[in-house]
Order: sequence, then structure tokens, then C-alpha cells
Amino acid sequence: MTRLGLVDYGMGNLHSVQRAFERLGAEVAPVRGAAAMEDCAALVLPGVGAFDPAMERLAAADLVDPLRRSCAVGRPLLGICLGLQLLFERSDEGRREGLGLLPGHVAALPRWAGHPIPHMGWAPLQPVQPSPLLPSGSPDTWVYFVHSYAAVPADAACVTARVAWGEDAVTAAVWRGGLAACQFHPEKSSEAGAAMLRRWLSWVEHG
Repeated sequence: MTRLGLVDYGMGNLHSVQRAFERLGAEVAPVRGAAAMEDCAALVLPGVGAFDPAMERLAAADLVDPLRRSCAVGRPLLGICLGLQLLFERSDEGRREGLGLLPGHVAALPRWAGHPIPHMGWAPLQPVQPSPLLPSGSPDTWVYFVHSYAAVPADAACVTARVAWGEDAVTAAVWRGGLAACQFHPEKSSEAGAAMLRRWLSWVEHG
């Protein structure tokens, strides 16, 4: 059984994420400090709320450098919603430095007539670069979003999926090395979300 560390810093939908992985057969343990990471095959970084308070809580829990070290040694990490945004260097939502695990920043969604912010509800993913989250040839994948900001990676090659927003499209999911992240909520995305989490678990177990 795969043991996952669920990073608990007080700003994530922990129960829903934990239940989603447990339904897939994973063992999920809370991570509130560096020592708890050691026995975990991979980490999950959820997040609901604003960028600066999230980074402040991670810093207060002394989790910022341990997360960076964990990724540096190759331990897989999956970011969800705000957890994706925290992987980048900074956000227009605040002033604090992000984890900096991926180069780039997070920008407010552009305003389009008829598209209220936050972007909330179901939307289909637009595949970009194939990844274990969204392999080549995947069927149409509708997932659930709640967000007002989206990542702008410095290297667009890490983007595995986008989502239409107004007359453009924004980052919906990224993959780079051992880092994966979804702007949407796979744990709230019915069977499509469960399938993505299942594929990620399989990648963690088998590479």
C-alpha cells in the first residue's frame, strides 16, 4: 500500500482529499513537520484560500525548506488548487515568495464579459503535453474548478493541460519531473478526477 503524506498547514480540503485517495487504496498520513515526510512515498499539497496566508502558515509550520528538500531528492509531490500556485515563485495575489519549485508566477484571471470571477464549475481540459495525469489519447475530461488566479509558467513545456477562459486558455495542470499539480479539484471531479489520481498513484508506485 502506497503511503502518502498529506501536508496539513490548516488551509486545505484535507478530508475530501484523504477520502479520495483512501478509496483508491492508498494509506494517507498527515504531515505537519519534516520528520513526518520521511516514511512517505509521495506528498500531496492541497490548498484553499489565498497565497500569502498559505505561505505564512507553511513557514510557521517550518515546512517550506523541508518541502523544497523533499522535491530536490526526488520525492513526488502533487499540488491541488492553491497547492499548484504555491509551487511557483510568486503570485499577483500577494507579496510573499512562493516555494519556487517551478519557475514562473501566478496571475489573476483576465476579465472577460460574461465570465464571472472566480471561475467556478465544471469545464473540459484541453490536453497540451501528455503526462501520467493526462496521457496521450485521453477521452474528454471534465473537472471541477474554483479559482481566481492561474499559473503562468516560465517554461510552457511543463503545462500538461489548459482550460478555456474567455477568449483564451489558462494553465489547468502541470507536470515536471516529480512535480505534478492540478488547478482544479480532482477529489471533487467524479470518476474523471478519480482516474487522474489513480494514474498518479500508479506512477508513484511504478514510475
